[in-house]
Amino acid sequence: MIYPDNFEEKIGFSAIRSMLQSYCLSPLGVTEVGAMQFSSDEAVVNVAHAQTDEYRLLLEQMPDFPLLHVFDVRECVRKARISNVHLEEHDFFDLRRSLFTIHQVVGILHPDAPENRVGEALYSLTDGIATHPQLVQRIDQVINAYGQVRDTASPELARIRRELAQSSGTVSRVLHRILTTFQAEGLVEKDVTPAVRDGRLVLPITPSLKRKVNGIVHDESATGRTLFVEPTEVVEVNNKIRTLESEERQEVLRILTKLTQYIRPHVHEILDALHFLGQLDFIQAKVRFAAAFHAISPQVSSEPYVDWIAARHPLLEERLQRHSAKIVPLDIKLSAEKRILIISGPNAGGKSVCLKTVGLLQYMLQCGVPIPVSERSQCGLFTDLMIDIGDEQSIENDLSTYSSHLYNMKNMMRQAQPTSLILIDELGTGTEPQIGSAIAESILNQFYRKGAWAVITTHYQNLKHFADHHPEVANGAMLYDRHEMRALFQLAIGRPGSSFAIEIARKIGLPENVIAEASEIVGSDYIQSDKYLQDIVRDKRYWEGKRQTIRQQEKDVEQVMAQYEQAKNDLQRQRKQILAQAKAEAEQLLQEGNRRIENAIKAIKEAQAEKETTRKIREELQLFTQAVKEEPVKEQGLLTHDEFEKKIEQLKQRRQRKEKRSQEKVQREQQIAEKLRNAVSATAEIAPRALMVGDAVRIKGTTTVGLLERMDGAKGVVIFGGMRSTVALQRLERVKDGVQTAPATAATQHLSHATRATIDQHKQQFHQDLDLRGMRGDAALNAVQHFIDDAILLGMPRVRILHGKGNGILRTLIRQYLATVPNVEHYADEQVQFGGAGITVVDL
Repeated sequence: MIYPDNFEEKIGFSAIRSMLQSYCLSPLGVTEVGAMQFSSDEAVVNVAHAQTDEYRLLLEQMPDFPLLHVFDVRECVRKARISNVHLEEHDFFDLRRSLFTIHQVVGILHPDAPENRVGEALYSLTDGIATHPQLVQRIDQVINAYGQVRDTASPELARIRRELAQSSGTVSRVLHRILTTFQAEGLVEKDVTPAVRDGRLVLPITPSLKRKVNGIVHDESATGRTLFVEPTEVVEVNNKIRTLESEERQEVLRILTKLTQYIRPHVHEILDALHFLGQLDFIQAKVRFAAAFHAISPQVSSEPYVDWIAARHPLLEERLQRHSAKIVPLDIKLSAEKRILIISGPNAGGKSVCLKTVGLLQYMLQCGVPIPVSERSQCGLFTDLMIDIGDEQSIENDLSTYSSHLYNMKNMMRQAQPTSLILIDELGTGTEPQIGSAIAESILNQFYRKGAWAVITTHYQNLKHFADHHPEVANGAMLYDRHEMRALFQLAIGRPGSSFAIEIARKIGLPENVIAEASEIVGSDYIQSDKYLQDIVRDKRYWEGKRQTIRQQEKDVEQVMAQYEQAKNDLQRQRKQILAQAKAEAEQLLQEGNRRIENAIKAIKEAQAEKETTRKIREELQLFTQAVKEEPVKEQGLLTHDEFEKKIEQLKQRRQRKEKRSQEKVQREQQIAEKLRNAVSATAEIAPRALMVGDAVRIKGTTTVGLLERMDGAKGVVIFGGMRSTVALQRLERVKDGVQTAPATAATQHLSHATRATIDQHKQQFHQDLDLRGMRGDAALNAVQHFIDDAILLGMPRVRILHGKGNGILRTLIRQYLATVPNVEHYADEQVQFGGAGITVVDL
């Protein structure tokens, strides 16, 4: 079930349908696109996607796939069923090319064909399709390659056209002779040629030559300066031509009528084949659509499920591309564990686009159209798709916008079931907020009880809290950059989003006193909780970026290790080859040595052991033995066994060091994330009363607890681990007594003094300027993190970071990090005379 009737228009599917029709090759495909329907049948949907995927693979293997001549000849084929009716020459010409295309395509798609490269889904389309090669052959006997009846279609037609050619030649020769005579006498211009009037060849002459040419005047020009005269010599021949032309037309009609009678018994089969051709045209249109939008045809599960990675709204993407902009993909997941998603966030932050993306892509999926998502995505089916979006004010039914929304809610609640997907934009809006939010929560609860699946956008706080008390409901936030005051159009599932109402009002330029009064009306608790929510979302985005960086680095490490493993295997293979070669050479040396020894013994015996001869033979043996001993152990470029083992050991040690550094980095970032969570958790426990001497306090955004010793105006003296620091009271916050550490013992007193000495020494050595010029991104960012932590610990009010101008990459990385540090109140470029954009000044 699809609700309401204009569902396709609301989600933009009408534009997708028009786009697919523009990709079709003929009206046959356009008809199939128009007949495309939503289906909840798993087999039907999967077959449609399999056909598209198989056709895409087929085109990759056969770029010259012969789907070229596709013509809509359905009307003329249907007309052939009527007796005494004939098809025209161009009808047979288009029919012949379409039938030949069908014959070729079916031959390729058939599983027994030698060139078959497709699967069962495409082949199933050819079941029962007749190719009619005999019809193609019969049409070829009558119609030539230019779509005209052949001279050889019948003996009578051949005779008529032969006489026509002869008569036309006679007329041309006579007219040419008369024109040549007039041109020679200067009576007619050189460029004048015979013309045709009423199907007869005539001469264009001036009125002054009328008396010199005997013949019939058939016409004159609009100015009256030219007469078209048929000379008497060609009147009879022209009459014969007209007669022959009439006979030719009658013979052609007889031939076409006979050919039409030949195809009449096959009309039904031809229409089925044309329908098959239209289906292929529709499929190739979907393949072209998928190529244009990088869409896929996934395998679809029968159960409701949505797990889309990098999902994109195709119409929005096309519009952005026209303006040289890029779309921000969305990761969306609905499962049995979290089947309802409540999306919140600022206005113009992308909530409605996210909602329409879900509706459009799910509808496209169940219509068999490829969807623009990552190949790692998983998809399921819904029996019902229902949507409520936009202004539905109805004058005819006397319904306001809110009444119309409630009418839609009533129908949705009536139809909702565990396989329904409900999409609602701004649930409950249009009336007084308090009662509107209550009704919205009650409606949401009804959907929840019926087991329906839903994506709902809202600004109501009670709907955001609904997920906390219902296990199958999840919050989602459209992210917003608070520092740059712009929407990021990214969906983060897991926590609600802030509306950023105060920030947006300040950006627009609303008077500050109005903003302050509004904040006072709503209360500090709401403002503070909204701020904490923004901070949590910001921190999550930062750590998500860090995690993506680590993943990429891990991939790089894996690639390097794979290269090392390959090198190791190559070295081992090379070693085996070298050892085998050395063994063969050793055997040759041994054989050579044995041969020489045998020759020496033989020579000694033959010389009867003369001392001089024996001495010479022994010297030759010694020289051979010495040469063998001095033979190099290895040839240039080949490794010895020891060198090979040493190289392998170096590779192992390098791999272990990389793995250790990667693990330490992940552990360090996990520890930092844990500290941030503890900080946020502890901040939530702040007592509402004002600070007093003796309170356990800490600097906002840190976890170190100290004792407020005294207060002097707007500042206070706090003891941190035995060290006194003067801090502005507005930067301090009280923590519960349970967080305060126990009184220090003698041992801890001694440790505190040592710690204080260390910190004092560190404070004396600390420089307020950090020079990062020439450093790479990761090293510079690591240095900035330690530098800012030290500055906060030592209570520095302002520090400077020297990063240089360059391309601005290092400056951007540093400021992205500073934006996530709670204790950083402000950062900006240094004054021009002191360095300008090459230095960032940070106020703490």
